[in-house]
This record gives sequence, C-alpha cells and structure tokens, in this order.
Amino acid sequence: MTPFTTVTGPAAPLLRPNIDTDVIIRVERLVGTTRAEMGAHAFEVWRRRADGSEDPEFVLNREPFRRAPILLAGPNFGCGSSREGAVWALAGAGIRAVIAPSFSDIFAANALQNGLLPVVLPEATVRRLAAAVERAPSEALVTVDLERCVVVGPEGDVHRFEIDTARREALLAGLDDIGLTLREAGAIAAWQERDRAARPWVWLA
Repeated sequence: MTPFTTVTGPAAPLLRPNIDTDVIIRVERLVGTTRAEMGAHAFEVWRRRADGSEDPEFVLNREPFRRAPILLAGPNFGCGSSREGAVWALAGAGIRAVIAPSFSDIFAANALQNGLLPVVLPEATVRRLAAAVERAPSEALVTVDLERCVVVGPEGDVHRFEIDTARREALLAGLDDIGLTLREAGAIAAWQERDRAARPWVWLA
C-alpha cells in the first residue's frame, strides 16, 4: 500500500456524528464493483440526488473539497457494519486521513490496513479546524504529519495525536499485516529449516 508520511490539502468538513459504513458505501455496491471503482460511489446517498445528479450542497461536491485528501468528521465515524469496502471507497475518492473525535474500532483497524490514517482529536479541536476551513476554504490547508504525529491547522495551530507505535511504523513503510510478516521472510525460512532438521516427523515434505 502507499506509504503515509505527510499529507497537506483541503480538509472537507463533514461534522455529522455516527457516519456509518452504509452511508460511506451502499451495501449493493459491494457486489459487482471492483475495489478500484468504489471511490466513485463514496457517500453516494448524500452525494447524489434521487435522479442521479450531484447535490451541490454536499461538501465533497464543492470546490476546493471535491478531491480533498482530508476529512473532518464527527464522533463515532465508521460505525455500523464491518465492511472493508467503506475504507476502499474513501481511499478511492482520494481521502488519505480522517480526523474525528472517535472511530468505530473495526473501521479504524480496516483503515490502518489500507493506508488510510484515522486521527483522533478532541471534538472541540475538530470543530475549530472545521470553522477555520469554512472561513477561507480556498486558502485553508490542513497538514497531517505522521512522522511528527501532529495536525497543523490552517492558522498554523499544531495539534498532537496518538497512534500505536507499530501501526505508525507500518503506515510510514506502506506495509499491512501481510507485508510486515513478509519483511521477516528470511527469519521465518531459517526457523523452518532448523525445525525441519530437528523434528522431521512434523513436516509433510
């Protein structure tokens, strides 16, 4: 997956609480839609009107947020079902980080496995960032710096966030759990060779 170091860009304010995975990607899109196609359907229930046209009021349909790499959200983001397709849809829409007061545990785990950074900041801080962005949307950029574990707001305000050390290192290296395991392939092969010599009866061939 793509390594995550630092991302700077517009941050789309979508401060509704309890945005669930069914809103992020409709369940029927999980069948017959490739992972690469899911971005086009992210937030479809809010992004599109009943006739299929774009709703100009939805934040991701407005400039400069149409391809914003950062989303500012309300508490309990990603609740609902455990579908990994929700993360694929956000990533496909160009979103690299979501900043919210809290996340569903399963959503956060799926995000970290797919190079999408969930950043937890106090709700008051998220609201201040959103207000700053709304005041000057065309000029207000937000930076998420994983190397320093900080978010830099549009007015230069710096907010530190916490992340598990192993998860941070994996994101910086662009590795999911499989990639982390394969990084130890040499040590695994060496152990297998030693064990095969010591206990040949447990190996089929």
